[in-house]
Amino acid sequence: MEHFQHILTILVFLFGIGGIAGWFIELFYRRFASDSNPERKWINPGFLVGPCLPLYGFGLIVLYGISSLPILQGDNTADKIVLTFVLMGVLLTALEFVAGLVFIRGLKIKLWDYSECFGNVMGIICPKFSVYWTVLGALYYFFLQKHMLNMVNWLWDNPVFGFSIGVFFGIFLVDVGYSLNIVVRIRNFAKEHQIIVRYEELQAQIKSIVRTGKKPFDFLFSLANDLPFIENLKNYEEKYRAKLEHIKEKTKRKKK
Repeated sequence: MEHFQHILTILVFLFGIGGIAGWFIELFYRRFASDSNPERKWINPGFLVGPCLPLYGFGLIVLYGISSLPILQGDNTADKIVLTFVLMGVLLTALEFVAGLVFIRGLKIKLWDYSECFGNVMGIICPKFSVYWTVLGALYYFFLQKHMLNMVNWLWDNPVFGFSIGVFFGIFLVDVGYSLNIVVRIRNFAKEHQIIVRYEELQAQIKSIVRTGKKPFDFLFSLANDLPFIENLKNYEEKYRAKLEHIKEKTKRKKK
């Protein structure tokens, strides 16, 4: 029983650390590199309010699982390293694909969009970001894994650690409940109007609307402004339709 609790603690710790670290990675990527944020504003990444991206949390658990496989234990020979990195890239890409598909098919939301990237599949995965996943996996494997697991083993005997984990996941579950309520509202609107909402574009559009006075936690509550939420969705739909018409006209001119 104690062994099970120890493994569960490791997984919970990895999920929390991965989710928070991934949030910061995405925060800076979307600020400085994302094409969906041309105004280069700071945008809260992901669909949660707080600083956690579950995809990265599960991703870190996947990396831990891969690096713990018996076949990969022992000396770091070239073939083992290559196999490890291939598995990391493939499984993290598969995880990204499943997560993206769940949101698109089930919730009518695209949390990210690789449609402009070479070799993309449904705009959810592409070779470019598979390489990024592999690089992150390599960084974890070479520089972080031993230190993180040593930290967990050290914290295992500290009761404050268990309390901190409990507090973190208590806040996390409240955040999930609050955020899913918003996501469901977006899904209902998108389903009714037969559109797919690109979440990052919606955030950037709402962010561009001037608010009457700075409010606390504006950055975290990135889908809030002075307009009712349904009005923000209607404005998004108008721009969505206009963008589709522009693409159609552009396609027609090319054919002529």
